[in-house]
Parts: sequence; C-alpha cells; structure tokens
Amino acid sequence: MTELFGRDAELEQLSDFLINTRNHGDARLIWGEPGVGKSALITAAGELALAAQMRLLRASGSEFEADVSYSCLNQLLLPVHADLDRIPPGPREALAVALGFGAGPPPDALLVCNAALLLVRAVADDAPVVLLVDDIQWVDRASAVVLSFIARRLDGCRAGLLASARTGTASLLDPRGLAEIVVPPLDDEAAGHLVDAAFPQLTARIRQRLLDLAQGNPLALMELPSTLVGAVHRTAARPEVVPLSDRLQAMFAARIAELPEPTRQLLLLATFEGTGDIRVLRALPDDQPGLADLAPAERAQLVRVDDATARIAFRHPLIRSAIVAMSAHEERRRAHVALAGALHGDQERRAWHLAAAAVGPDEAVAELLENAAHRVMLRGDAFAAVAALIRAAELSVTSAARGRRLAEAAYIGAEASGAVDDARTLLTDARRAAPDGAGSLHAANAAAFLMLNGDGDVNTAHRLLMGAIETGDHGYLADDPALIEAMHTLLLLSWYGSSPEYWVPFYQALGRLKPQPPDVLALASRTFPDPVRTGASALPRIAAILESLPAEADPTRIMRIGTASVYLDRLSDCRESSWRLVEHGREGGPPRRHLGALMHLCLDDYLVGRWDEAEELALEGQRVCDASGFSFFAWYFRYNRAIIAAGRGRFDEAYALADEMSHWALPRGVSAAALFAHHPRTLAALGQGDWDAAFRHAAAMSPPGVLASHVPHCTWVMFDLVEAAVRTGRTVEARAHVEAMRSADIGALSPRMALILAGAEVLVLDDDVVPARLEELLAGPAAERWLFEASRIRLALGERLRRSRSASAARRHLLAARDGFAAMAAAPWLDRTHAELRATKYRLANVPSGGPAALTAQEFQIAQLAAGGLTNKQIAERLYLSHRTVGAHLYRIFPKLGVASRAGLRDALSTDPR
Repeated sequence: MTELFGRDAELEQLSDFLINTRNHGDARLIWGEPGVGKSALITAAGELALAAQMRLLRASGSEFEADVSYSCLNQLLLPVHADLDRIPPGPREALAVALGFGAGPPPDALLVCNAALLLVRAVADDAPVVLLVDDIQWVDRASAVVLSFIARRLDGCRAGLLASARTGTASLLDPRGLAEIVVPPLDDEAAGHLVDAAFPQLTARIRQRLLDLAQGNPLALMELPSTLVGAVHRTAARPEVVPLSDRLQAMFAARIAELPEPTRQLLLLATFEGTGDIRVLRALPDDQPGLADLAPAERAQLVRVDDATARIAFRHPLIRSAIVAMSAHEERRRAHVALAGALHGDQERRAWHLAAAAVGPDEAVAELLENAAHRVMLRGDAFAAVAALIRAAELSVTSAARGRRLAEAAYIGAEASGAVDDARTLLTDARRAAPDGAGSLHAANAAAFLMLNGDGDVNTAHRLLMGAIETGDHGYLADDPALIEAMHTLLLLSWYGSSPEYWVPFYQALGRLKPQPPDVLALASRTFPDPVRTGASALPRIAAILESLPAEADPTRIMRIGTASVYLDRLSDCRESSWRLVEHGREGGPPRRHLGALMHLCLDDYLVGRWDEAEELALEGQRVCDASGFSFFAWYFRYNRAIIAAGRGRFDEAYALADEMSHWALPRGVSAAALFAHHPRTLAALGQGDWDAAFRHAAAMSPPGVLASHVPHCTWVMFDLVEAAVRTGRTVEARAHVEAMRSADIGALSPRMALILAGAEVLVLDDDVVPARLEELLAGPAAERWLFEASRIRLALGERLRRSRSASAARRHLLAARDGFAAMAAAPWLDRTHAELRATKYRLANVPSGGPAALTAQEFQIAQLAAGGLTNKQIAERLYLSHRTVGAHLYRIFPKLGVASRAGLRDALSTDPR
C-alpha cells in the first residue's frame, strides 16, 4: 500500500471500520476539501480490505450523471450481477430493472432499496463485503436513497459502506447514524515528509514555496512542483490569490494538453459517460476514438483501468473538470451525440445526452425527456421527473408545449415532491410561456394544490379545477393522464367541501369519461364520497383491486387504493403497501405519498387498537407536513391524535386538537375537517359521561334518523349517537337512527359495520333475537379485528345482560371488554367496565390470577423495560425487534397484568416473586 504521510489517525479509523465490517457491519462518511486525500483514503481502505480477503465493490459519483436515476448504483452492483439469482424473484426483478440489467415495469423505489440490501447481505454471506463510494455529492438522487437505506441497515451483516464527500457541498446521502471521518490538511511535518519522499531533488527555496502554496493539500503537493521547478521567483513573491482547486485544475489542463487529440476526445467521452463503463465506450460509433487511444492518459497517470470491473477511473475529479473546461462547444456536443448513439438500451440516459447535445429547441428530444420523466415518476423519483420536465420545456418548439411541460413539473412539485416554492415559480413560468393555456389541467392541478397549502379556500380551488376540466381539449378520453389526475384531485376537493354542490359537477365529468373511468377512480368514486348509498355496489370491484396491491409498484396508485378502502374497512389489506410508502418516505421519497400512507395506517391503527403506533405515526405525519410544505394535510394527524387522546381520557388535549382543526378549517371551507373535529369531541364527552354533549356532537356530523349524504365519516359515529341518545332519554331519535342504518343496509359494507349495527340494535330494541345475533358476530373474527368497537359493544351487551339478571353471561363479555380496553389503555371505558363488573358481583383484583408469572420470558422482559420508562423504539433497539413487534407484545401484556397503561406496569410486576 502506498504510504500516506500524516494519516495515522485516519488509517486507524479505517482499520476500525474494516474490523466492524467483518464482525457486524458498519457505515462511515469521509469529509474533506478537494485534493485533501479522500480518494487516497478510499483507495487505502480498498487495499486493506483486499489484503484481508474481503469483497470490494466500488463506485463514484459523477456530476455529469447526477440526473440519471440509479447510475451510481449500477456502477456499484455491476460486479455482483451474477448474484442476483440469490435473492427472491420480486426484489430481483425490481433491482434488475432499476439497474438496467433487465426489462420490466418500473419498480417501486422501496422494493429496489430492499433488493439492494438483500443482494449485499447475500454477497456478504460468502465473505465480508466493503462498498466504497467516492464523491457522494454527485451521486444521483435515486442511488443516494438506496445507499442511505443500506447504510442504516448493515448492523448484524458482514458488510460496510464507506463514502466520501467534499466539505461544503450538498449531498443527497442521508448522514444520520453514519460515523464521520473529517480529513484535515496535512500538518507542516507530514507535508514536508511527503515532498521529500516524492521530490528529493527540490531546492530548499522551491520546497518552501511549494509548502506555502499547497497549504497542506496532498494533491497540490504532488502536482505543483512541475510548475515551480525552473521558474523564476522573487524572494518577496506573494502567494497567488487564485483558489487552490482552480490552480490544480490548471495543472491538470496543462498535462491534458500534451496528450494526442484522440486521447483527449476519448477522455471527454469517458467524462460525460459518467459511470466509467468500458462497454459503453466500446459501443461508440466507428468515427469515435477507440480504447487503444486511452494508453497515453494511462501512462500520464491521469486515469487507470480496473481490469476486474472493466471500468475507467480518473485519478481525481478535477481532471474531469479540466477536460470539460478545455473542450470546445462542438466537441462537447459531438461527444453527447456519440454517447446517445451507444445507449439505445437506456432511454433515460440517452435522452439526457441528446438534451445536452441540443443547440436549440428540439421537439423530438423534448418528447424523449418528457417520457423519461414519466418513467422515473413511476419509480417515485419526483425530483428527477421535475428536472427532466424542466429541461424538456427548455427544448420545446412551441410556447404551448413549453407551458404544458412546466405546468406538469409544477404539478408534480406541488403534489408529490413537496417543493412548494419551486412549484409556484414553475407555475408562474408556465403561465408566462403560454398565457392562453391558463386553463391547462396540469396548471390548474398545481394551482389547486398550491392554493390549499397557502391561504386559499376549497371553493375557489374547486371552481378553478372544474373550469379547467370543462374547457380542456381532452375530449374526456380516459387515457389522458392530465385529465385523470385532475379528476382525482377534484374528488378530493369535493370531499373536503362535503356538500352536494361540489359533487354534482364531479359526477357529471365522471360520467363523460370515455370509454369508462379508470379502475381506481371508478372505485373511489363509489366508496369514498357516499359509501352509505354506493359502497356496497363496489365490493366485488375492490376485492379484485386489493388482490393486485402486493405487486403494485406505483406509489400514487397504492395511496389511492388505500383512500378507496377507508369506508369499506379494508385498510388492513393495504397495510403492507402503506408501510412500503412510509419507509420510502423516511428514506427520502415523495412526502405526499408518505403522508397518505401515514393517514391510512393511523386510521387502521385506531380501529384495530394499535393506539401507541397510531399516536407515533400521527406525530410523524405532522412533522412531515411541517418539513415538506404540506401544511394542509396536518389536520388529518391532529384528528388522529385527538381521537386517541379522547379514547385514553386525555380530554383537554382532545378538545384542544379538535378546536385547532375547526379554527383552521372553517375559514378555508374545509368542511370535512370541521365535521371530523366533532368525532373526538363526541368520544371525549362519552368518556366524561356527558351524554348530552356527546349527542350534540355526533348529531352535528349526521342528524338522528339520517345517514347524511356525502358525509362518509358519519358511519364512524353511528353507535356513539345511538348510545348518547339512549342515555339522554331520546328514545325516538335512537330508534330512528337504528332504522336508518337498517334501511341503508349498512351491515353489508363490512363486518365492522355489521357489528356496529347489531350493537346499536341491542341498545334500543327489546327483541331477544337481537342479543343472540350480536353474540354470533362477537364470536367471529370481527370482534378480534375491530378492538375498540367490539370492546364498546361488549360493554353495552354486558350492561343489558346484567339488567336482565344474566350476570354470568354479562361477566363473560365484560371481561373481554376489559381486556380490550386495557390493551388500548382506554381508561374511561375501562373504568366503566370495572364498574359493571362490580355490579355483577365480580371481585376485581389488582392483578389477574396468572399475574406476571403468566407472561412469556420475552413479554416479561418487554414489560420490565416499559415499566422502566423506555419507549417502544428504545425497547426494540435493545432487544433487536421492530417497534411494531414491541407494541403488539404490550397489547397482550396489559390485559394479562390487568393494567390499562404503561404507568401500571411497575406495580403489577412488583407482585412477582422473581
């Protein structure tokens, strides 16, 4: 290994990194100024790894490939292409498509992340593997997301990631959790040793001049002597004021100028190619230089060729900068054209090279870039899609085409990427480019989203978008992407407005789509606006669409299927796909999809009793809203936090969050949010025993005896309204509401709706058949699935059975209700259940007969850690579990110990003699 002067501390850190890699995995990031020796340390790490018989995978970022998705990952994983067969078919196909190794539909970005990690782990099973990535600041966004994902998941795997980046540059690699190695300039002693070893013939005067100019930068110490030797220097000469990096680039330029013309042309081609793949250079047209022309550059030590990987590597990135700076415009243009000709199988890179070669507007190239934008958007890379559309707009021949492409970029920026300020600028530019195209659907879509996230109101946004749809030249063809996007946006705007006047034009436009609406739009139009009246007709359709969800790669489609599933209680079928979107969002994916998936998980968590997770995800959702510019959607997460707070007896918090929702929503016309705010108020009033207030708030969502039109969330307070009406002596209203539920055949929508209907009937009907029918439902899977409603309905049934002097039957349901409420820490309902149990002469104990001894060893350990104040995440890290697994264990532990929350764990555990 080449001696590195003055780098003992850094080499020791690299040695620790390799030891950790061999034992349990590691990831580190090297920072430093240009020329300070980052690449030398990366090379040293590689040499040490090879000496230790570790597998080596290398890649480097290229500023000329930064817009091409997965270009860096392709470099890194190309040597292990043959190992793809070692990972499961789904991930294997996704990774092969992303890296250009195979054809297929655009893969989901999170699936690519998992596939890359699986591949690294598979390779590491044979021998420890080291991933070296130089110049991370130029790595494309898609590759950076995958590398960030891998870096935080190497624990327990014999693999390590070592990346380098320039100080002061922005990097798309998420540095969280990565140990850093900061490389300073060499001190005077080390710099002197390096100069003496490399240039022992220097005179003392030139040597000192070199040390003064180089400022401890190793690259400068090695490159500047050629310009200093033989030069005339005055004693009082002052150091140049030119930045060191510019001076070094000039040194490289002088050496490049001495090369033969074909060699310089080949170096320019290699620079623009970006990945260093010799196969691409071999595929160049016959009129371009051949690989034999590379020899002079190799002898001048400007590049090296790795025979094992068949890749060219430049000695330093400044060489590439010098090559481009020395080239003429026409030389650069011809190089890009030649590379486009060699990349017929890679349409995205080909489009970018043709765009770089364009000397003016070129509609054919603009269309290629637009198509590339749509492909990368399907992979969830909204930022790359926006970049491609902006460049396509620049190349557009007509102002109308330019305006249309800028408007689509604005729409993606506003709706998906969260780049709200950039989207506003793009929309303004689109309107300037095509003033007559103000009604274009992409522009209207972008304007509607920007309006919602600003100070605009739902009514104005709805009118703007509806006007654009009605005046568009789309012919209502269902294969028009802009029209279908506008229809999905219009559906949401109509739902936010929660009034029939919003829905009438939506349904009119939907009915005009030819030959028929796309499947998810058709489904959502039946299940989301008014499921009471149209949801049952969509049941066969949703079953078929949900079956396709596990293989679905389009994040937008996944989110919209989840939206269509809410009021048919099929969110549980979307959980796996929703978690994929959440993980993708956490790794840098589009925040809008991240938020949509969080909403769906929160709603499902509330219904099934995963209340700890619901609160965690709701807080995450609010943080994402704040960070991404999607302030509009924060009300969803306030709602989820509020209903959990109400269910757990934190009444002041529930009312405060509900008030925040109302105060924000009413001035903006977001009636859906204002209606939703009545739900936590209803629950809080029920928990406090304020039945009259509970009735008023539930009735505000839908009057008694009516299931309000186009207020789908009224189905979530049906049981609340009936119970509050019965408790306040409003028997007529209670019966009328049950009759409305029966008339609507609400039980046909889902097992949960059937359970709620049966529970409401038990509250108002004296028929002995009613409890028997409810008993059958409670014996089925619905009672386990819908924990909160099932527990409340068991409580109501237990109260009725106790009043009919069936104490033993009452106890059975009350005990099951108690376990459910305890699992959720639903303190107000747990207190009511305990009171009912006492009324049946059941003797309550602080701890059930099993006590802590009834816990499994793992449950006992989790209970101890939770009693000690650790969060689910902290417990998960300590026990090498997922935080969701810890939460699931706690749900089982609470009822076993007879406690309602974590606060009771310590006392319950203290009864255990262990």
